[in-house]
Amino acid sequence: MFDDRLDAANQLAAKLTAWRDRNPLVLAIPRGGVPMGEVLATTLHGELDVVLVHKLSSRWNPEYAIGAIDESGWSFIADATEAESSWLERERASRLAELRQRRALYSPGLAQADPSGRIVIVVDDGLATGATMIAALHAVRARTPERLICAVPVAAPDSLRKVEADADEAVCLLAPWQFQAVGQFYREFGQVSDAEVIACLRRCRYAAPAS
Repeated sequence: MFDDRLDAANQLAAKLTAWRDRNPLVLAIPRGGVPMGEVLATTLHGELDVVLVHKLSSRWNPEYAIGAIDESGWSFIADATEAESSWLERERASRLAELRQRRALYSPGLAQADPSGRIVIVVDDGLATGATMIAALHAVRARTPERLICAVPVAAPDSLRKVEADADEAVCLLAPWQFQAVGQFYREFGQVSDAEVIACLRRCRYAAPAS
């Protein structure tokens, strides 16, 4: 069990000390991954930004993720039984519009951090289906990082195996066979607000050394 996201992030940071002082780019998946990303970026003396992806929901159950989409428009479909084109096209278009609004909210007037040629650590608070992380890793890989690392405190074993194929390295503290949901491994697992995300990004931006 982790006390909360900050506890989990500190434990993850201890496993990533090889990248300390190498100016890693920490890309957090909003919203839950962002407070964790702030801890990693601060501890490893790196840079923080977000990588924007959104789950694609089942037409039968909005809470069930059938895949994910990134802000470039690339999508990953985990459940082939849901690949009905008219629904998916509407779902993709809706989620892509949300991602563009979120980028404008989180980083107004700023370009995305460029992962090209850098050590990149993509962090989230856990992996359930893994679809969101796969989309995030794909989006970053397309921009040619030197090394691409997936970092999560806890994951479903099958999902961890899936994301390992898309990263150069996967750092995961727990992959229990009895996994049911990410939140079951946190004593405190409240929702993270947009305001918290913006505050985390601003703190790291102002703390970064001048280039």
